[in-house]
Amino acid sequence: MASLLYRLGRFSARRAWLVIVAWVVILGLAGGAFALFGGTLTSAVSIPGTATQKVSDELAEKFPQASGGRGTVVFTTTDDSPFTDEQKTAIGDLLTETNDLDDVKATTNPFETQAQLDDQAQQIIDGRTQIADATAQLEAGQAQIDAAKAQAAAGQTQLDAAKAQAGAAATTGQLAARFAAQQAQIDAGTAQIDARQSTLDEGRTELESKSTELEQGSDLLDLAAEIRQVSSDETTAVGSIQFDKSLNLVPAEAKEAIVETMSDADIDGVAVEVSNDIAASIPEILGPGEIAGVIFAAVVLFVMLGTLIGASLPLINALIGVGVGVLASLALSGTVTMISVTPVLGVMLGLAVGIDYSLFILNRHRTQLRNGVPLEESIGLANGTSGNAVVFAGSTVLIALLALNLTGIPFLGLMGTVGAICVFVAILIAITLTPAVLRLVGTKILTRKARKVIGQADAKTRVPNKPMNTLRAVVTVVAGIAVLLIIAIPALSMRLGLPAGSSEPVDSSAYKAYKLIDDKFGAGVNGPLIVVADLDQAITDDELVGEQVRIGQLLKAENDVVAVAPIGASDDDLLLAFQVVPEGGPTSESTEQLVRDLRGLEIDGVASLGVAGNASGNIDVSEKLADALPLYLLVVVGLSLIILIFVFRSILVPVTATLGFVLSLFAAFGGITAVFQWGWLAPVFGVHDPGPILSFLPILVVGILFGLAMDYQLFLVSGMREAYAHGAPARLAVQRGLHAGRAVVIAAALIMISVFGGFIFSNSVMIQSIGLGLALGVLLDAFVVRLLIIPAVMHLLGGAAWWMPKWLDRILPNVDVEGASLERSHPTTTHDPEPEPEKVGV
Repeated sequence: MASLLYRLGRFSARRAWLVIVAWVVILGLAGGAFALFGGTLTSAVSIPGTATQKVSDELAEKFPQASGGRGTVVFTTTDDSPFTDEQKTAIGDLLTETNDLDDVKATTNPFETQAQLDDQAQQIIDGRTQIADATAQLEAGQAQIDAAKAQAAAGQTQLDAAKAQAGAAATTGQLAARFAAQQAQIDAGTAQIDARQSTLDEGRTELESKSTELEQGSDLLDLAAEIRQVSSDETTAVGSIQFDKSLNLVPAEAKEAIVETMSDADIDGVAVEVSNDIAASIPEILGPGEIAGVIFAAVVLFVMLGTLIGASLPLINALIGVGVGVLASLALSGTVTMISVTPVLGVMLGLAVGIDYSLFILNRHRTQLRNGVPLEESIGLANGTSGNAVVFAGSTVLIALLALNLTGIPFLGLMGTVGAICVFVAILIAITLTPAVLRLVGTKILTRKARKVIGQADAKTRVPNKPMNTLRAVVTVVAGIAVLLIIAIPALSMRLGLPAGSSEPVDSSAYKAYKLIDDKFGAGVNGPLIVVADLDQAITDDELVGEQVRIGQLLKAENDVVAVAPIGASDDDLLLAFQVVPEGGPTSESTEQLVRDLRGLEIDGVASLGVAGNASGNIDVSEKLADALPLYLLVVVGLSLIILIFVFRSILVPVTATLGFVLSLFAAFGGITAVFQWGWLAPVFGVHDPGPILSFLPILVVGILFGLAMDYQLFLVSGMREAYAHGAPARLAVQRGLHAGRAVVIAAALIMISVFGGFIFSNSVMIQSIGLGLALGVLLDAFVVRLLIIPAVMHLLGGAAWWMPKWLDRILPNVDVEGASLERSHPTTTHDPEPEPEKVGV
């Protein structure tokens, strides 16, 4: 590989303009592909196959009128006074207009809905009054019937007594005819009384049925009593917009049309805010914070290299690489669903590794130029040595990113693929465009002072001749591990979730809508749950309301349930749907627990209960990611360990490198939790509403940070390996490798921290948390683990650090990441045969 890269570097130097023009053409093609095939991004995060998605699919199949995503629009009076009739009419007209937009299935007028609810409540009151009146009339009628029955019984008694007194005469003659007539009159009266009793009984049965139906309706209203469309003070109303498909499938253009319609609404005295289901902000790919990070990286480069040309070269290369990688990736957005954070991640990684990889090669080239190596030869050697390390370091990042596809989570796999494309382009840029530009720049890559002493003894790099102090190494290891463990403590309480409206920028419509609903209607209205009951057998129309009441009351009895409202039944009468409003918001712990409780609830006659909604989606995504993490770690760490064993021909070096990564990883998680969940230093980082950590952040940070950590491990420890291979004692080799690589690693780490840190001030909490996680992870891993703990551990291990079983040593190929064989075959590179006293400076 080193020889191939050496030849590639020489070719790029000799054909500099050809290489530069080729990359410009590639950049243009990527831009053209984006213009032709690029689509829109989405802010909705979903995972096929989760319990929440299954409920949504079941609703779409069996209950299409209740399926489809929903968003809300909040109307509030600007002077906090009740709505006027004119304002209500204007809001109704606006929602009617919205109903005609693409992908909108229906809209709900909050005033009409609230009026219906109020009417239903009044109807219950009026119905009870009517039933009470009817009951009184029935009782009066029953009293009359009872009196008539008593009168008829008395008449019958008198007639029977008269017959007994008359004796035999009662059966013949005129007396018998008179008795028969009286009996007929009594029998007719009794029949009339029985008919009246039957009619009254029918009326009582009907009244009891109506009373039961009325009370069941009352029970349903009581269950949903806390659900309002218009606030109790009549200053705020919530309109509903139902789409014809799931929210993550609704085109961005359709949502933007709704936002535009609402923004253009000119209703006097009324402010209109759109929920984050519709108006979630799309993060800027390169905003002010990100630009500030790049500027800081430029300052670091200038301080390290001492020339504007040197400082600008890695930046230009990185920007070209980002342009190619991100534009090519965005060209896929027209055919696959791509969440908004995906291209931002590509920009993050492309800038960071693009600058660093070019810097590694450039720094090696500068050192060789100072030592008197001819220009073109130096470019080839730098590409064959440091470029070789870049390829192997980049391969660990590529493995970590591409392995995200093994999680089985489409949006996460796509993020990894896009990141990998950008890193791959950065590697190609580093080993082709960097040599080409270095050839054009010539010796101007060095400072004027350095150019005057090229090849002289004073210009050559000095190396240390003493290893570090053993006691210092012990103290460094213990103190470094203690610091990382302390920072990692908050990670023990990390909660995962997806962003809600509270995570949107404070000045955004989505945030204002969220806060208005929270204040006027309760936190749970921001994240209602949909509960679906699959029945054992179909129910009749007569049984429907009673069954809804029965199941609804059981749902209402669960902890942290504020209200339950039936949505309806499926056409086959085997599915009942309910809206459940929790006490807490969509990201609260109580709501997450409620979802688990509802899913575990057993109800007679109900085969299963399914739950959908933001909170259930959060749980499903987090659990899916947690299940995928072990396999992901196994693949990433396993493959990277194999690569490191090949590179360093050692067992302990890769193991200590991985253990150090675990320490820095959990410390980074601790910092993220402290800031975004606990709210520590919240004003500094612009965190206005602390909450759960982004659910896919841990697995994403694991992959990216592991790859970057192995980058620094390679560049530092390869220098130690190189010194050891040239005959230096093991502990002295550690010090020499550290001295040779620390300046460039410090600069590279500062550049990555500044690039990632610039994204902390994004307008998206997803980007903020990813930026902080990566910036903090690189800071701790580079400065605490790689520059302090690892050298100290290597010193304490001594020669054992390079131990390798003989049988394994025989079968392993010689990777030669340091390019030692290349240097031996090109004697123009000079090495000091005897160590000279260390000289401070780069």
